[in-house]
Amino acid sequence: MAAPKPKKSGKKSAAKTVSTTTVKEDKTVAVNTQSDKPIKGFFARKGDVNENILTIFKTPKIWGALLGEVIGTMFVAMFMLTLGIQPLYIIFGLTCVYVAIVGISGAHFNPLITAGMMATRRMSAIRGVLYMLAQLLGAWIGALIINAFRLGGGGAVEAIVMAEISGESFWSVAFVELLGAFIIAFCFARALKYARRQPLAFGLTVASGITLAVIFGLIISQSYFGLNNSFAFNPVVSLMYQILPTSAEGFGELAQLASLALAAYVIVPIVGGIIGFFVADIASRLSAGGYTTTDDDEITA
Repeated sequence: MAAPKPKKSGKKSAAKTVSTTTVKEDKTVAVNTQSDKPIKGFFARKGDVNENILTIFKTPKIWGALLGEVIGTMFVAMFMLTLGIQPLYIIFGLTCVYVAIVGISGAHFNPLITAGMMATRRMSAIRGVLYMLAQLLGAWIGALIINAFRLGGGGAVEAIVMAEISGESFWSVAFVELLGAFIIAFCFARALKYARRQPLAFGLTVASGITLAVIFGLIISQSYFGLNNSFAFNPVVSLMYQILPTSAEGFGELAQLASLALAAYVIVPIVGGIIGFFVADIASRLSAGGYTTTDDDEITA
Protein backbone atom coordinates (compact mmCIF):
# COMPACT_ATOMS: atom_id res chain seq x y z
CA MET A 1 0.00 0.00 0.00
CA ALA A 2 1.44 3.34 -1.07
CA ALA A 3 2.27 5.77 1.64
CA PRO A 4 0.03 8.86 1.68
CA LYS A 5 1.55 11.95 0.12
CA PRO A 6 2.50 14.60 2.61
CA LYS A 7 0.28 17.64 2.60
CA LYS A 8 1.75 20.80 1.18
CA SER A 9 2.45 23.36 3.78
CA GLY A 10 0.80 26.76 3.57
CA LYS A 11 4.11 28.58 3.80
CA LYS A 12 4.15 29.44 0.11
CA SER A 13 0.68 30.98 0.10
CA ALA A 14 1.46 32.74 3.32
CA ALA A 15 4.59 34.17 1.73
CA LYS A 16 2.53 35.43 -1.19
CA THR A 17 0.09 37.05 1.19
CA VAL A 18 2.86 38.73 3.11
CA SER A 19 4.45 39.95 -0.13
CA THR A 20 1.17 41.40 -1.37
CA THR A 21 0.56 43.12 1.93
CA THR A 22 4.03 44.59 1.87
CA VAL A 23 3.53 46.02 -1.60
CA LYS A 24 0.26 47.62 -0.58
CA GLU A 25 1.85 49.12 2.50
CA ASP A 26 4.71 50.49 0.41
CA LYS A 27 2.24 52.17 -1.95
CA THR A 28 0.41 53.70 0.98
CA VAL A 29 3.64 55.04 2.40
CA ALA A 30 4.57 56.50 -0.99
CA VAL A 31 1.26 58.35 -1.26
CA ASN A 32 1.52 59.69 2.29
CA THR A 33 5.10 60.81 1.72
CA GLN A 34 4.06 62.67 -1.41
CA SER A 35 1.21 64.38 0.42
CA ASP A 36 3.63 65.48 3.12
CA LYS A 37 5.98 66.99 0.49
CA PRO A 38 3.66 68.51 -2.13
CA ILE A 39 6.36 70.69 -3.72
CA LYS A 40 8.81 67.84 -4.35
CA GLY A 41 9.03 67.19 -8.07
CA PHE A 42 6.69 70.09 -8.89
CA PHE A 43 8.94 71.32 -11.71
CA ALA A 44 9.81 67.83 -12.96
CA ARG A 45 9.32 67.25 -16.66
CA LYS A 46 5.95 65.61 -17.31
CA GLY A 47 6.22 65.23 -21.07
CA ASP A 48 8.48 63.09 -23.24
CA VAL A 49 11.97 63.50 -21.78
CA ASN A 50 13.60 62.37 -25.02
CA GLU A 51 11.84 64.88 -27.27
CA ASN A 52 14.00 67.67 -28.61
CA ILE A 53 14.74 69.46 -31.87
CA LEU A 54 16.83 66.50 -33.08
CA THR A 55 14.25 63.77 -32.40
CA ILE A 56 10.84 65.38 -32.85
CA PHE A 57 10.76 65.04 -36.65
CA LYS A 58 11.82 61.38 -36.69
CA THR A 59 8.21 60.16 -36.43
CA PRO A 60 5.21 61.28 -38.51
CA LYS A 61 3.14 61.91 -35.37
CA ILE A 62 4.28 65.52 -35.09
CA TRP A 63 2.91 66.30 -38.56
CA GLY A 64 -0.47 64.84 -37.64
CA ALA A 65 -0.47 66.87 -34.43
CA LEU A 66 0.39 70.09 -36.27
CA LEU A 67 -2.30 69.42 -38.85
CA GLY A 68 -4.79 68.90 -36.03
CA GLU A 69 -3.83 72.25 -34.51
CA VAL A 70 -4.18 74.00 -37.87
CA ILE A 71 -7.64 72.51 -38.51
CA GLY A 72 -8.90 73.03 -34.96
CA THR A 73 -7.69 76.65 -34.74
CA MET A 74 -9.16 77.32 -38.19
CA PHE A 75 -12.58 76.16 -36.94
CA VAL A 76 -12.26 78.25 -33.77
CA ALA A 77 -11.32 81.36 -35.77
CA MET A 78 -14.17 80.84 -38.23
CA PHE A 79 -16.52 80.27 -35.33
CA MET A 80 -15.58 83.50 -33.54
CA LEU A 81 -15.40 85.64 -36.70
CA THR A 82 -18.93 84.65 -37.72
CA LEU A 83 -20.92 84.03 -34.53
CA GLY A 84 -18.95 86.32 -32.25
CA ILE A 85 -19.11 86.01 -28.49
CA GLN A 86 -22.26 83.93 -28.01
CA PRO A 87 -22.03 81.73 -24.88
CA LEU A 88 -24.72 79.26 -25.97
CA TYR A 89 -23.08 78.64 -29.34
CA ILE A 90 -19.63 78.40 -27.76
CA ILE A 91 -20.39 75.52 -25.42
CA PHE A 92 -21.87 73.34 -28.18
CA GLY A 93 -19.67 74.31 -31.11
CA LEU A 94 -16.35 74.17 -29.28
CA THR A 95 -17.21 70.87 -27.58
CA CYS A 96 -17.50 69.26 -31.01
CA VAL A 97 -14.16 70.67 -32.18
CA TYR A 98 -12.29 69.68 -29.00
CA VAL A 99 -13.70 66.15 -28.96
CA ALA A 100 -12.81 65.65 -32.64
CA ILE A 101 -9.20 66.86 -32.39
CA VAL A 102 -8.09 65.94 -28.84
CA GLY A 103 -6.86 62.50 -29.90
CA ILE A 104 -4.75 64.00 -32.69
CA SER A 105 -2.90 66.90 -31.09
CA GLY A 106 -4.26 67.42 -27.59
CA ALA A 107 -6.56 70.19 -28.88
CA HIS A 108 -4.84 73.37 -27.73
CA PHE A 109 -6.03 75.82 -30.43
CA ASN A 110 -4.72 78.66 -28.32
CA PRO A 111 -1.17 79.92 -27.61
CA LEU A 112 -2.02 80.60 -23.96
CA ILE A 113 -2.75 76.87 -23.51
CA THR A 114 0.46 75.88 -25.27
CA ALA A 115 2.45 78.37 -23.19
CA GLY A 116 0.97 76.91 -20.00
CA MET A 117 1.83 73.39 -21.15
CA MET A 118 5.43 74.44 -21.80
CA ALA A 119 5.78 76.38 -18.53
CA THR A 120 4.60 73.40 -16.48
CA ARG A 121 6.90 71.11 -18.52
CA ARG A 122 4.12 69.03 -20.00
CA MET A 123 5.45 69.79 -23.46
CA SER A 124 8.88 70.39 -24.96
CA ALA A 125 9.82 73.88 -26.10
CA ILE A 126 10.24 72.84 -29.74
CA ARG A 127 6.79 71.23 -29.85
CA GLY A 128 5.28 74.29 -28.21
CA VAL A 129 6.80 76.66 -30.76
CA LEU A 130 5.59 74.45 -33.62
CA TYR A 131 2.10 74.34 -32.11
CA MET A 132 1.96 78.14 -31.88
CA LEU A 133 3.02 78.52 -35.51
CA ALA A 134 0.36 75.98 -36.53
CA GLN A 135 -2.26 77.90 -34.53
CA LEU A 136 -1.31 81.15 -36.22
CA LEU A 137 -1.57 79.49 -39.63
CA GLY A 138 -4.94 77.96 -38.77
CA ALA A 139 -6.38 81.28 -37.59
CA TRP A 140 -5.14 82.98 -40.77
CA ILE A 141 -6.73 80.30 -42.98
CA GLY A 142 -9.99 80.62 -41.06
CA ALA A 143 -10.01 84.40 -41.57
CA LEU A 144 -9.30 83.94 -45.29
CA ILE A 145 -12.24 81.53 -45.67
CA ILE A 146 -14.67 83.86 -43.87
CA ASN A 147 -13.51 86.85 -45.92
CA ALA A 148 -13.93 84.79 -49.10
CA PHE A 149 -17.55 84.04 -48.16
CA ARG A 150 -18.20 87.70 -47.44
CA LEU A 151 -16.65 88.75 -50.73
CA GLY A 152 -18.63 86.08 -52.58
CA GLY A 153 -21.81 87.46 -51.05
CA GLY A 154 -21.43 90.59 -53.13
CA GLY A 155 -20.56 92.96 -50.32
CA ALA A 156 -17.31 94.64 -49.49
CA VAL A 157 -15.12 92.87 -46.95
CA GLU A 158 -15.03 95.00 -43.82
CA ALA A 159 -12.32 94.45 -41.27
CA ILE A 160 -13.48 93.21 -37.89
CA VAL A 161 -11.76 95.41 -35.36
CA MET A 162 -11.46 94.89 -31.63
CA ALA A 163 -11.81 97.77 -29.18
CA GLU A 164 -9.09 100.32 -29.82
CA ILE A 165 -6.43 100.29 -27.13
CA SER A 166 -5.28 103.54 -25.56
CA GLY A 167 -3.44 104.47 -22.43
CA GLU A 168 -6.75 104.86 -20.59
CA SER A 169 -8.35 101.59 -21.67
CA PHE A 170 -5.23 99.39 -21.62
CA TRP A 171 -5.50 98.23 -18.01
CA SER A 172 -9.23 97.51 -18.32
CA VAL A 173 -8.74 95.35 -21.42
CA ALA A 174 -5.65 93.71 -19.93
CA PHE A 175 -7.51 92.79 -16.74
CA VAL A 176 -10.38 91.18 -18.65
CA GLU A 177 -7.97 89.26 -20.88
CA LEU A 178 -5.92 88.11 -17.89
CA LEU A 179 -8.96 86.88 -15.98
CA GLY A 180 -10.42 85.06 -18.98
CA ALA A 181 -7.11 83.44 -19.87
CA PHE A 182 -6.65 82.27 -16.29
CA ILE A 183 -10.11 80.63 -16.23
CA ILE A 184 -9.58 78.89 -19.58
CA ALA A 185 -6.11 77.60 -18.68
CA PHE A 186 -7.21 76.39 -15.24
CA CYS A 187 -10.15 74.46 -16.68
CA PHE A 188 -7.99 73.02 -19.48
CA ALA A 189 -5.34 71.83 -17.00
CA ARG A 190 -7.98 70.10 -14.88
CA ALA A 191 -9.65 68.57 -17.97
CA LEU A 192 -6.43 66.87 -19.09
CA LYS A 193 -7.19 63.81 -16.99
CA TYR A 194 -10.21 63.13 -19.23
CA ALA A 195 -8.40 63.72 -22.53
CA ARG A 196 -7.56 60.15 -23.52
CA ARG A 197 -10.35 57.96 -22.14
CA GLN A 198 -13.23 60.45 -21.92
CA PRO A 199 -12.92 62.95 -24.79
CA LEU A 200 -16.52 64.13 -24.38
CA ALA A 201 -15.90 65.02 -20.74
CA PHE A 202 -12.71 66.79 -21.80
CA GLY A 203 -14.48 68.77 -24.51
CA LEU A 204 -17.37 69.76 -22.24
CA THR A 205 -15.03 70.86 -19.45
CA VAL A 206 -12.88 73.02 -21.73
CA ALA A 207 -15.88 74.49 -23.60
CA SER A 208 -17.59 75.23 -20.28
CA GLY A 209 -14.44 76.99 -19.05
CA ILE A 210 -14.34 79.13 -22.19
CA THR A 211 -18.04 79.93 -21.81
CA LEU A 212 -17.49 80.94 -18.18
CA ALA A 213 -14.62 83.21 -19.24
CA VAL A 214 -16.80 84.80 -21.94
CA ILE A 215 -19.65 85.44 -19.50
CA PHE A 216 -17.31 87.11 -17.01
CA GLY A 217 -15.71 89.08 -19.85
CA LEU A 218 -19.06 90.35 -21.14
CA ILE A 219 -20.29 91.40 -17.72
CA ILE A 220 -17.09 93.06 -16.56
CA SER A 221 -16.14 94.79 -19.82
CA GLN A 222 -19.62 96.17 -20.57
CA SER A 223 -21.06 96.79 -17.11
CA TYR A 224 -17.96 98.10 -15.33
CA PHE A 225 -15.64 99.41 -18.04
CA GLY A 226 -18.11 100.36 -20.79
CA LEU A 227 -16.19 98.41 -23.44
CA ASN A 228 -17.64 96.44 -26.36
CA ASN A 229 -15.82 93.82 -28.49
CA SER A 230 -12.83 94.13 -26.21
CA PHE A 231 -11.67 90.54 -25.68
CA ALA A 232 -11.04 87.24 -27.45
CA PHE A 233 -8.95 85.23 -24.94
CA ASN A 234 -6.95 83.84 -27.87
CA PRO A 235 -3.89 85.73 -29.19
CA VAL A 236 -3.96 84.29 -32.72
CA VAL A 237 -7.71 84.94 -33.11
CA SER A 238 -7.18 88.47 -31.73
CA LEU A 239 -4.64 89.09 -34.48
CA MET A 240 -7.28 88.13 -37.05
CA TYR A 241 -9.51 90.84 -35.56
CA GLN A 242 -6.87 93.34 -36.72
CA ILE A 243 -5.95 94.65 -33.32
CA LEU A 244 -2.93 96.52 -34.69
CA PRO A 245 -3.62 100.18 -35.55
CA THR A 246 -3.44 101.24 -39.18
CA SER A 247 -3.17 104.99 -38.71
CA ALA A 248 -1.77 107.49 -36.24
CA GLU A 249 -0.44 111.04 -36.14
CA GLY A 250 3.14 109.85 -36.26
CA PHE A 251 5.35 106.78 -36.19
CA GLY A 252 5.93 107.14 -32.46
CA GLU A 253 2.22 107.09 -31.69
CA LEU A 254 1.68 104.21 -34.11
CA ALA A 255 4.41 102.15 -32.40
CA GLN A 256 2.97 102.97 -28.99
CA LEU A 257 -0.56 101.91 -29.93
CA ALA A 258 0.75 98.72 -31.57
CA SER A 259 2.74 97.87 -28.44
CA LEU A 260 -0.30 98.40 -26.22
CA ALA A 261 -2.46 96.20 -28.46
CA LEU A 262 0.11 93.38 -28.56
CA ALA A 263 0.60 93.57 -24.80
CA ALA A 264 -3.14 93.50 -24.02
CA TYR A 265 -4.23 90.86 -26.55
CA VAL A 266 -1.13 88.65 -26.86
CA ILE A 267 1.29 88.93 -23.94
CA VAL A 268 -1.23 89.34 -21.09
CA PRO A 269 -3.35 86.29 -22.11
CA ILE A 270 -0.23 84.13 -22.35
CA VAL A 271 0.80 85.22 -18.84
CA GLY A 272 -2.71 84.45 -17.61
CA GLY A 273 -2.55 81.01 -19.20
CA ILE A 274 0.73 80.19 -17.47
CA ILE A 275 -0.65 81.34 -14.11
CA GLY A 276 -3.78 79.23 -14.64
CA PHE A 277 -1.76 76.07 -15.25
CA PHE A 278 0.45 76.64 -12.21
CA VAL A 279 -2.53 77.31 -9.94
CA ALA A 280 -4.23 74.14 -11.22
CA ASP A 281 -1.12 72.09 -10.44
CA ILE A 282 -0.74 73.63 -6.98
CA ALA A 283 -4.40 72.89 -6.21
CA SER A 284 -3.93 69.29 -7.34
CA ARG A 285 -0.86 68.80 -5.20
CA LEU A 286 -2.50 70.29 -2.12
CA SER A 287 -5.62 68.17 -2.51
CA ALA A 288 -6.16 65.17 -0.24
CA GLY A 289 -5.05 62.58 -2.78
CA GLY A 290 -1.81 64.27 -3.70
CA TYR A 291 -0.57 64.75 -7.24
CA THR A 292 1.57 62.59 -9.47
CA THR A 293 2.63 62.97 -13.07
CA THR A 294 0.47 59.97 -13.94
CA ASP A 295 -2.72 61.44 -12.50
CA ASP A 296 -3.34 63.53 -15.60
CA ASP A 297 -3.93 61.25 -18.55
CA GLU A 298 -2.59 63.81 -20.96
CA ILE A 299 -2.24 63.80 -24.71
CA THR A 300 0.57 65.70 -26.35
CA ALA A 301 0.51 63.61 -29.56
